[in-house]
Amino acid sequence: MERINGQIEERGNWGSKMEFLLAVAGNVVGLGNVWRFPYLCYKYGGGAFLIPYLVFVVTCGVPLFLLEMAMGQYTQQGGVTCWHRLCPLAEGIGYGGQLILLYSCMYYIIILAWALFYLIFSFKSQLPWANCDNTWNTDDCINLVTKNLTINRTSLINSTPAATEFWERRVLSLSGGIEDIGKINWEILLCLIAVWIICYFCVWKGVKSTGKVVYFTATFPYVMLLVLLIRGLTLPGALQGVVFYLYPEPARLADPQVWLEAGTQILFSYSVSVGSITVLASYNKYHNNCYRDCLGLCLLNSVTSFVAGFAVFTVLGFMAHEQGVPIEEVAESGPGLAFIAYPQAVAMMPFPQLWAVCFFIMIILLGLDTQFVSMEAVITSVMDMFPMVLRREGKREILLLFFCLTCFFGQFIMVTEGGMYVFQLFDYYACNGTCLLFLSVFESLTMGWIFGADRLFDIIEDMTKSRPNYIFMLCWKYLTPLVSLVCFVCSMVEYQPLTFNRWYVFPDWAYVLGWLLALSSIVLVPGWALGRMCTEKGSLKKRWRRLCSADTNLPLTFKQRAQLKETAFMTEMEDLVRASTEQHEI
Repeated sequence: MERINGQIEERGNWGSKMEFLLAVAGNVVGLGNVWRFPYLCYKYGGGAFLIPYLVFVVTCGVPLFLLEMAMGQYTQQGGVTCWHRLCPLAEGIGYGGQLILLYSCMYYIIILAWALFYLIFSFKSQLPWANCDNTWNTDDCINLVTKNLTINRTSLINSTPAATEFWERRVLSLSGGIEDIGKINWEILLCLIAVWIICYFCVWKGVKSTGKVVYFTATFPYVMLLVLLIRGLTLPGALQGVVFYLYPEPARLADPQVWLEAGTQILFSYSVSVGSITVLASYNKYHNNCYRDCLGLCLLNSVTSFVAGFAVFTVLGFMAHEQGVPIEEVAESGPGLAFIAYPQAVAMMPFPQLWAVCFFIMIILLGLDTQFVSMEAVITSVMDMFPMVLRREGKREILLLFFCLTCFFGQFIMVTEGGMYVFQLFDYYACNGTCLLFLSVFESLTMGWIFGADRLFDIIEDMTKSRPNYIFMLCWKYLTPLVSLVCFVCSMVEYQPLTFNRWYVFPDWAYVLGWLLALSSIVLVPGWALGRMCTEKGSLKKRWRRLCSADTNLPLTFKQRAQLKETAFMTEMEDLVRASTEQHEI
């Protein structure tokens, strides 16, 4: 970045268009594409689940993606100050999104630490989760890898697979509950420190360093995914897994939970409502074609989710075939898929170390992109709020170090024996779909009605030289807020308290803590608006108008420039006529 007056640094731009595309692709294509979408697809109707999924893609996903990308590129500001320039009354949306990103940075990186731990053990001559001869195994341990073992259903129910014991007793050292925090797991702590150091140096120079790193971190997971997909398709039982993944059950479409899960999956998968897309787009040049970028990246995201389902369920089909059990007994989602089901499956393959290394490298790189882009979004947003102080030489690195240390010490409890329970609280409450749905309602209402969908259309046309499809205006004004609001209400009505491992019930104080985490981002939206309305001076009408008015220093569109020229011309003509009239009278 260039220096101005020897002190304040310029904000800068992406080094190339490819850097931006890879950064956004790395952010939106994450762990949810691999371990959440395939599970939801099989659980909620197979191929029939694609119907509500596509409905939410059209009504929420793509419109919000384009909205946030246009906001960032137009204002050249981060996740908070962009709202300050477009509609100061709605600035709470930006703060709420940044708080969710902060929570995400605190717990999401724990997954990468676990994956790194598994990756290290994948180089052993015998995978430790493939046998019951280890110090952490119990008498109930059962080795599912042994080929000549005849397993009946009763013995499966009364025993614990070796992969599960490795996960719960070796990796997590799981305690009896959140009340029993226990000791620190030093090995996981060291893995966590290593991941934080990697993330720090990926982000420390801003888009200059991030733009270079994504050439590897955003592309290599696709190589690993392709390798695992090809391997999965060659396994016995793979076809059974694919059929189970996609076999349509149209009757499930009558279940509101199916539609709710589809809606929240879209918001998670597209990384909308939290401001990360806005931040990444803010480093674009003004005339970048964000409309075309949006459509291409959204297509890539959804196709990746769909293809990842084949890579996952061919392997789960193989595992069910080897064990002689129904596939629903081995299908898992989230950490259960990544750290129990899939490792157990690769242990049954020839050359298990090779496939374990491929899988965990893919998991680490998928999560790494999402993690350091979230960090970049928060750091950029904070720097844009205080540019005179923070946009100086060396300040960014200090701010980033402070942020990393804050998150690290804030998540310290998650690497203890009871840390998994705290992790679950963050995952289920602090960063849940309900919070994202709430933010998306007010985001679309603000830009569709207060700022104006017509005005936003003119801005996108001025930046891209092409006018978006009219369906986007329809979504921003009506469909997106309506659909998001309905899903938000349904999520509150259908709320079920968090449980862990299908049996552990959290104490009441933990549920209160969880709801405080969830509400902390939600209340910022009305709280900020109410606070600004109360502190502004003037009549209520004047306050409303002032807080709903965009910054007058924003770039003018072609139409606005033409209107100004026409107004100026008419003013000049009126002055000439007036002068001529006065001279004639004299």
